[in-house]
Order: sequence, then C-alpha cells, then structure tokens
Amino acid sequence: MTNAEYLSLEHEAQAQGYAVVCGADEAGAGPLAGPVYAAAVILPDDFDLPWLNDSKKVTPKRREVLFDQIKEQAVAWAVASVGEREIDEINILNARMKAMDLAIHQLDLAPDFALIDGNRNKGITIPNRMVVHGDSLSASISAASILAKVSRDHYMLEMAERYPEYHFEQHKGYGTKLHYEMLHKYGPCPIHRLTFLKKL
Repeated sequence: MTNAEYLSLEHEAQAQGYAVVCGADEAGAGPLAGPVYAAAVILPDDFDLPWLNDSKKVTPKRREVLFDQIKEQAVAWAVASVGEREIDEINILNARMKAMDLAIHQLDLAPDFALIDGNRNKGITIPNRMVVHGDSLSASISAASILAKVSRDHYMLEMAERYPEYHFEQHKGYGTKLHYEMLHKYGPCPIHRLTFLKKL
C-alpha cells in the first residue's frame, strides 16, 4: 500500500476542510490488570514506516522499532492512560474513550479532526469519524495502535518487576491460564481491575 492509499481517510477529511487530522487508538481493553492506554498521531505525507500495520499484526520486535520510528517521524504524537481504579469506576468503554480523548488533547499540534478506531466515539470531544478496523485502514490510526500497545507493554514489564509473582512479563495482564492460577494463589494486587475479577 502506498502512503497516499494508507492516508486516504486522512486526505478525505482534509478535502472536507479539516486542516489537521490525527488518528487515535487504544490498547489494553481486555486485560485483568493495568491501565488502558491510548495514543494519537499526526503523520506527514512522506512518512517512511515499512512495517506499519495494526499492532496485533506486527511482531513484538518490529513494534519496538516502529515505536521509535513513529515518534521520530510524526508531526505530533501523544500517549495517555486511564488507570485500573478509574476503569472500575466508569467502566472500560468509557475509560477507552477517555484515554483516546486525553491523547488527542495532549498533541503538541491541536487537531481539528480525529479518525477513531472502532465503532464507538462517545466522549471524543473534537469532530471525528469512526473507522471499523481503522488500525489496518488508516496510517495514523495504525501508528497510534503501535504507540499505545508498546507503551502499555513497557508499563506492564515495570509492573512485572514490582509484582513478580503474577508473571506480567508473560501475559501483560491478559486472562491467561497462568494469570488465573496466580490470582487464585495470591489474590489480586493493586493494579488488578476488580470489576474484571468477579468470577474468581
């Protein structure tokens, strides 16, 4: 896919009169522990990111390379998160939207339009368009998906050092067999989402 094709949704928005268009995505909606992370990215037309894709379709090593390349090449980028206690209070859908909106508003260059991955946009406070599978269709959403995923993974590696008994380095907080075994053995720790653990 050429850059022009990968930026077609961004260019459509610009053709409608929006000068500065960002993409936004989140990572970590499903895990039992840790914050939900989101990122917003504004890419230049001449970006050079050969492996850019939905973060779930990129190997961990390539995600790490892209993480640095996106930050170097982006016109602007920002990462935000909403913690586990707030997720418990406002629910994960609202937390996802809040994290994306926070990231959008933390961009150094204020966008006037956002492409939002998925089919929900409640809580996004600038003009926007929802894009189902946007992390595969829009370059700026793809870039945001990488920044959000890698940022969250880095955080969970830090938490693995703080709470080694849960082996967060292996599952990043997702509900794997090992994770549930450790929860049954040790109970929840301070970064677990208690509303996600009702079946324990």
